[in-house]
Amino acid sequence: MARSGMRIDPSARAHVDQAINDWLQDTIGGAILADARNYVPKRSGRLAESLRAEVQRKVLRVGSLDCNYATDVEMGTAPHVILPRNKKALHWPDADHPVARVNHPGTKPSPYLRPALFQRRTA
Repeated sequence: MARSGMRIDPSARAHVDQAINDWLQDTIGGAILADARNYVPKRSGRLAESLRAEVQRKVLRVGSLDCNYATDVEMGTAPHVILPRNKKALHWPDADHPVARVNHPGTKPSPYLRPALFQRRTA
């Protein structure tokens, strides 16, 4: 069988990949990010402001890059002991006196990323 004289532009793959990355970033990533920012508990607003969406090689990542308690909010924490790092005791505003340790009861999860991710979306 004779081969047709049709050729595909070698840069087509790069164009398609870029279109996919753009769609993931702008459409899907933007929607998930907006929902996550809407669902996240807002005490100071730091966690909501830290949320980002990024795409690299057709992989979308949504989350916080620099907020160290983001996972604790999403997943909750188990009971744990809080000890002082740099001092001999812990003290905070309205505390009656300094203490050597605090038995923290843990925190309940407040999911914001998973509900945002699992929203039904249309392409």
